Amino acid sequence: MMLFRKFRALLLTVFLVACTVHVMIDLLPRPDRRTSAADGGDGGDVGGCRCADSPGRAEADKRALRILHDFGSEPDSNRTSAAARSQRRRTPGEADEREREREPLVGEESGGRAVAAAAAAAGASRLAALFQHPLYQLALPALTERDALFDVNTDIAFYPKATEQQGWDGEGRDEENARAAPESYPNWLRFHVGINRYELYAGRDPALDGLLRDLLTQKITSVAMKSGGTQLKLIVTFQNYGQALFKPMKQTREQQTPPDFFYFSDFERHNAEIAAFHLDRVLDFRRVPPVAGRLVNMTREIRDVTRDKKLWRTFFISPANNVCFYGECSYYCSTEHALCGKPDQIEGSLAAFLPDLNLAKRKTWRNPWRRSYHKRKKAEWEVDPDYCDEVKRTPPYDRGTRLLDVMDMTVFDFLMGNMDRHHYETFEKFGNDTFIIHLDNGRGFGKHSHDEMSILVPLTQCCRVKKSTFLRLQLLAKEDYRLSALMEESLLADRLSPVLIRPHLRALDRRLGLVLRVLADCVDKEGYGDVVAEDRR
Repeated sequence: MMLFRKFRALLLTVFLVACTVHVMIDLLPRPDRRTSAADGGDGGDVGGCRCADSPGRAEADKRALRILHDFGSEPDSNRTSAAARSQRRRTPGEADEREREREPLVGEESGGRAVAAAAAAAGASRLAALFQHPLYQLALPALTERDALFDVNTDIAFYPKATEQQGWDGEGRDEENARAAPESYPNWLRFHVGINRYELYAGRDPALDGLLRDLLTQKITSVAMKSGGTQLKLIVTFQNYGQALFKPMKQTREQQTPPDFFYFSDFERHNAEIAAFHLDRVLDFRRVPPVAGRLVNMTREIRDVTRDKKLWRTFFISPANNVCFYGECSYYCSTEHALCGKPDQIEGSLAAFLPDLNLAKRKTWRNPWRRSYHKRKKAEWEVDPDYCDEVKRTPPYDRGTRLLDVMDMTVFDFLMGNMDRHHYETFEKFGNDTFIIHLDNGRGFGKHSHDEMSILVPLTQCCRVKKSTFLRLQLLAKEDYRLSALMEESLLADRLSPVLIRPHLRALDRRLGLVLRVLADCVDKEGYGDVVAEDRR
């Protein structure tokens, strides 16, 4: 009898253990199922079949558009951590493709930063070598008072809050203190003071790194929606009175612009703004205001600090218990296109503000090669091959460097794939003899698998380029200074690295080759002297 009781107790124990294991298995989280190309979804892979006769093509496109629009439900729609991303299960084909795309990137958190740091310590930084190259050491003409955007001794008094913070009331300073004062200004004010006729910031401006750090770390004290524009943008004010334009994440890194989207209805991408700043710097244009990526707490750093009631009313909690908002704008500002955190963290780009328009007026110019922004109509330059001849006879393109600056902007936009350059701005104080500010680059880097040759039409029609630009483009095509490698290294410094996936980096090299081919054809046709213009300041 005793033996029977022991045997029954043992059986009961085994049964209870089995039940416990079964319950624990049921409670384990099931990995999200990632739609693959075979299922009709995008699968995170941009290299799928686009054949017109593929079965279910229309339904697949509809699903792709839904995935693109409903970015808030994507498992990777916001960056969390490398560990969290690695926990998602992918199909074997998708995983292999992702590994091929990401393997060369030094920006990955799985040791890429250590590799880059080791390379830099060994003196192997390509970016440092680039900025030491003679083509990146060209001196500006001696600056006069007329060449500076602000007179530090007088105009700076219009920034009372920033200067009061530094203990200066704008009166009674002697000459020695006046010279020393700019070093004590907050970095955003030093950036403003450093703007001149030829550039937004100097190649070795010590305030630049400080400003990029401030965009990342400064406490946000207020947020408001920016008026105008087609998509939601937020004006962010920091504790040190600096301001920046915040563009929240709308797409994952892997998503491309759908082929049926018009350029004027495409999403504005936060990572495109970040990458554009770094590309502009690598090209040595220095015409894009500083931009940094930042992970923002939507509750504490947006909802709780905004006084904009219209913005505040659009916050809600999604069925997945994520904090979401959508604001007010022309496109994609609705519950269906809400911006959702994970659960309340969202990444975005922060672009440092230029000086207030009341202090430094800017003039807006219509781009001569502006697109029609119409579904059926074409612009004049699209049907007239001699259009550039007319532009050359029209002020301000008939003298100075303005036409050459437009060619620089053309190359810049083509490398990014940006078709949305309808206007540009200059500082009014400098008249027509100044650079073009490269603002609003969010629609770049949308398609790495397609090179939009129509963006290059200004260059093909005019066949003109600055000598410095021509030589730098040739330099960036060499193996030691390969554009994709330089961009990869430069973007590593951003907190949201990797900012661009591998196919976008490869596209930069491919498009650079196309630009050089167009210029080579121009030189063959018209001669070097008529195509390559000496830089004039």
